[in-house]
Amino acid sequence: MPRPRLCERLAAGLDGRLMMLSAPAGFGKSSLAIEFCESLPPGWQSLWLGLGVRDSDPGRFLERLLDGLRQFHPGLGDEAMGHLKMRQRHQPFAFEQWLDGLLDEVAGRPDGGQPLLLVLDDYHLAQNAVLDRCLQFLLNHLPDGWVLLVTSRQRPDWHLARLRLSRHLLELNEQDLRLTESESLALLQRQGARVEGEDLEGLLQRSEGWVAGLRLWLLAGQGTGEPARGDESLIREYLLEEVIERQPPEVQAFLFETARFERFCAELCDAVRESHDSAAILRQLQANQVFLVPLDEEGRWFRYHHLFSDLLRARGTGPLAPSALHLRACRWFSAEGLLDEAVEQALRAGQPDVAASLVQNLSEEQLLANQNVAMLLRWKMDLPDSLLSSTPRLIVLYSLALALACQLDAAEELAGNLARFLPAPDVARQRSLLAQWQAISGLIARGRGDIERAERCCTEALEDLAAENYGQRHLCLSLLGNLAVVRGDLWRARSFNREALEMARRGANPLFESLVHYDRARVLQMRGEVLRAQAEVQLGLDRLKTAATPRACVARARLMLYQGYLQSLRMQPQEARVSLQSGIAEARACRDISLLIGHCVLAGLEGREGRFAAAFAQLAEAERLMHIWDVPPIYYLAMITLFKCELWLAQGQLELAEAWLPRLAETYSGEQAAAAPEFHPQLALYIELQQATLARAQGNLADAEARLRALMDKAEAQGSLHVALMARLQRVALLRNGREREASALLSEALDHLAGGALLPYRELLEQHPQWLREQLAPRAPESVRELLALIPEAGELPLLDAGAIEALSSRELAVLQLIAQGCSNQEISERLFISLHTVKSHARHINGKLGVERRTQAVARAKSLGLLR
Repeated sequence: MPRPRLCERLAAGLDGRLMMLSAPAGFGKSSLAIEFCESLPPGWQSLWLGLGVRDSDPGRFLERLLDGLRQFHPGLGDEAMGHLKMRQRHQPFAFEQWLDGLLDEVAGRPDGGQPLLLVLDDYHLAQNAVLDRCLQFLLNHLPDGWVLLVTSRQRPDWHLARLRLSRHLLELNEQDLRLTESESLALLQRQGARVEGEDLEGLLQRSEGWVAGLRLWLLAGQGTGEPARGDESLIREYLLEEVIERQPPEVQAFLFETARFERFCAELCDAVRESHDSAAILRQLQANQVFLVPLDEEGRWFRYHHLFSDLLRARGTGPLAPSALHLRACRWFSAEGLLDEAVEQALRAGQPDVAASLVQNLSEEQLLANQNVAMLLRWKMDLPDSLLSSTPRLIVLYSLALALACQLDAAEELAGNLARFLPAPDVARQRSLLAQWQAISGLIARGRGDIERAERCCTEALEDLAAENYGQRHLCLSLLGNLAVVRGDLWRARSFNREALEMARRGANPLFESLVHYDRARVLQMRGEVLRAQAEVQLGLDRLKTAATPRACVARARLMLYQGYLQSLRMQPQEARVSLQSGIAEARACRDISLLIGHCVLAGLEGREGRFAAAFAQLAEAERLMHIWDVPPIYYLAMITLFKCELWLAQGQLELAEAWLPRLAETYSGEQAAAAPEFHPQLALYIELQQATLARAQGNLADAEARLRALMDKAEAQGSLHVALMARLQRVALLRNGREREASALLSEALDHLAGGALLPYRELLEQHPQWLREQLAPRAPESVRELLALIPEAGELPLLDAGAIEALSSRELAVLQLIAQGCSNQEISERLFISLHTVKSHARHINGKLGVERRTQAVARAKSLGLLR
């Protein structure tokens, strides 16, 4: 398997003195060294010494070294060789003095200055204290032009600080030698392996770039036409022979006893094994490169390579039963305050009652902002129903978890078990229990779209929830703020946000505080204050840095997703993609449906760049996950459909948008309107905006203007200035031809809000009317419109368009474009394609918009440069 990227790194080490390839068995150390020797620059020579156990005798090693050097220096060291052959092994020998004389002789020869790469392969087989000293001396006195390359499963006991400081040392370790995903795929393809989909993903994840593991997996399938799935007998045999059986008995016992843990540290291993030598054994495993993977920079937590731990588990656990090991681990994790891992260990020990008692100690903070809901639901599968409903605390926690996972019927059924604990022993506990039930009921009602009941339950819950019950109080305030947005009362929403922030700060709770910053950012964006919303998101992310959060955190996921959305509004697509993909990964790990925001915004980014297949793929992935998670359609279907309508309109597929937009409007507008979903509380306003866009595309300009005018008034009355800005700028583009004075006046009103930071609403003007926009900006102070000016292409310059935009044009639009290139008028195109004149004009507008031009001649030139026309 050629690895040129690593050979390039090794080539940089030829300017130094030592290169070390240090990794466990089967990571391709020797293969890489061979490949590098074959690619040495002209003038370089290489001497390869493959070492074995017999070479641990320094005299034998030096004899082999001298024999090898004589290939390049005939007659070298005749006297020195005689001294070596005359020595007696049981008598002391001055190896360093012998080496010193040999190196002096090499330096004095006329051919002694030629560059030489000395390779010591499998040094770990020969390594001992005496040989280490000999090689240390050789390394300290290497002749000019010599470089030492060492491959080993363990790092030699040499003093390397000075070499490292002077940059004469190049080290490649296990992480460097792992196959990349592309290299793994190339290896599988070259070997003719037929594996794809989830099987391929699982294989790549489990092999972790281990060359030997992949190769042995392929060998297991020889003669069958494809690799044998799950047959890892060759891998296990290799690991037994090459790694495990070479370890001392006490180390083997340690491996078997600790392999059942996903991660471990010395303290945990001591507790499980009831010993005090775990730290020393871990250091030995690290030194000997025994498939130990560090999990933190401090070097405290480790795990084993997946295939290695699989083998250890299959071979047994040593003298202790697995249940005993897991129960000891449970006690240790619990004492350390790591409750989630303590619960996992209790379940693996077969002690569900212990697990249930631990779950009761979880706080709403861990559930709502920190704890992974997916983990709670996984525990639920292992806990008997009788245990789940055995205490009010367990009922409340799991009802909240089910409701947050959108399992509304199950949450309601479980919450109903609280009635068994009524009446409570005293009034205070009675009111507290009823208030917690109200909070859960409010969350369930919001999920079902019953906003009246949701408001009533949350308001009543806040009256009786204890002041220190931050989790459920935060939940109620967040829900009430969201419902205020749905009702078009942004000022009331801000009031709830402010109250929630004060509560989180009083409780010094960074996790809830970060979630409040998320809610506040959403309201600020709706009010058109994108820059302030970005600052609010950053406050939330900064606050999380002060808290101990898991790798997957709901609060961080939502903040990253919203940061990506705000960056898209600022027309920063690359930055937005990075934030969105990070947020999606974290939300997915938490099983948080906020990832809908990420996939929908990514779909919008792809659509604006003309990559419609990729855009629809994003929406399809969001919908797929919702099905897998069994999320009711009320949470996501309208939101995804609205984004599809936006893409259809951009593609010119008006018939699809015309079929779906009225249905959405009927559902979410009027007196009997359904409540907008949580992650798109202004859905109704955006439906009206898309209906106006559809009317424009159909040529119903009067209808489009009337819709936009009404939407502006409605949005401004609600304080939704961002939607009002988008409607106003659509009117500007609409009035641009024929009613320029009105268009200029509307644009001037829009520019008054430019300080808010939203740039995306100006996209149509930037792409289709750049020169006119530049003229309108000229009278204003340059600093006030600097960002917008920077986005306007220079005169005569066509906006850049990604090559992926080739698929942006539909087949009908391509047909219209070809006739435009032939010089046909709109009337001629209408007659040739048997479509109306209005449809021709609509297609022409869409072509210009997608290609980022203003005129027919520019469209033809751009299409030819992209290969759309010849």
